[in-house]
Amino acid sequence: MNVKRKFFLNVLSSTIVAAALLGPNVSLAERGPNPTGGTNLSTEAFLNYDELVKKLNQLEQVSAGKVKVEVAGKTNQGRSIQKVTIGHGDKVVLIQSEIHGNEKTGTVALLNILENLGQSNSPEVKKVLDELTIVAIPMMNVDGSELDRRGNEMTWSEVVGKFPQLSNVKPTWNYYTTPRSGDDYASKPGFDVNRDFNPNLNYVPKPQDFPGASEKPGWFITPEAQTVRDTYKALKSKFGKVDVFIDLHHQGFPYIEGTDERVTMSISGKFVPNPSTPEGAKYAEYADNFKYDFSRQLTLSAYNALQAKGNSVFTNISLYDQSIDLPGTALGTFALNGSGTVLFEVSGQTQNFGQKEKGQLVKTVETGLMGIINGVTDGSVHNLNPSDYENIPESSTTPGI
Repeated sequence: MNVKRKFFLNVLSSTIVAAALLGPNVSLAERGPNPTGGTNLSTEAFLNYDELVKKLNQLEQVSAGKVKVEVAGKTNQGRSIQKVTIGHGDKVVLIQSEIHGNEKTGTVALLNILENLGQSNSPEVKKVLDELTIVAIPMMNVDGSELDRRGNEMTWSEVVGKFPQLSNVKPTWNYYTTPRSGDDYASKPGFDVNRDFNPNLNYVPKPQDFPGASEKPGWFITPEAQTVRDTYKALKSKFGKVDVFIDLHHQGFPYIEGTDERVTMSISGKFVPNPSTPEGAKYAEYADNFKYDFSRQLTLSAYNALQAKGNSVFTNISLYDQSIDLPGTALGTFALNGSGTVLFEVSGQTQNFGQKEKGQLVKTVETGLMGIINGVTDGSVHNLNPSDYENIPESSTTPGI
């Protein structure tokens, strides 16, 4: 058994105890996910836009005032981006799902948690709502979600129409205009919205910053990224900070390092180099607010909650790539602005799994999220040793014992 993995199978913390008190009940008999025979299975079991809006409105009505549903902004195609707020505490947790429209598991998990928090009258839930203000954007890239693809639906000419100063520059590097992963961007071009963020929350697009690159900041040219940026800024203005930002994604099919076990989910608290290190010197202006230790503690809260489920699919958790430098992602941008940040990367795209695997993956996300929520609620997250983060097993592209 991998040494890092063995170490954490024995970890018990107050975060785990809290997650056991307030978290989803799961069945623990299965191994990690494996792609089924086809790669284009029906995604009808996942929520579409109309279903999400209907469910959120119902939740607001039955929650006795605990849940508030608002329109945070509009997509490029004019669809409403829903924002859900629950709780009245001074610790702010912002959670986002489906910035990539074909990564839908987190949306279901997030809705399940909102339903539990909105309808339960348990002492544990009351404690969460007294301590936290949770703001969720459960389907950020609605246009991409409706097309079941990664990118939004937006042409470069539409960008230039909104930002005339860009009329003579090349389109951004993350602009899709050719077929990609089986999706038609030729007739419906779009952008990878998760590369459209900038650590300068007041940034205005400048011609010299185009077409950009993966390791450089984005530009806030898409209305979807602008909506999340504005939500974040409004929370900072009201509360003085956004304590936690969590982004829910999907990935490929890695293995737990040193084993033949498929990864169920990868997690991470690192998206840009620490500004206080030589490697991160280019971000030095953000060093005073950067909370890398807190991000690692939050990630450990999720990891520990999942390890507490015993030897099962829910313990097949790895660290996502720790070498990335992505200031143009929402996670990189908000980390540099002082939030503790955590990435969830469920293995496989939604069309790779049938109903059984979908249920396992949704419960994995729920369990990890509740580990963080409970740890922030009772403060136990701060008792975790940030350096233990380094003992979480890494991902590997090949199996090996």
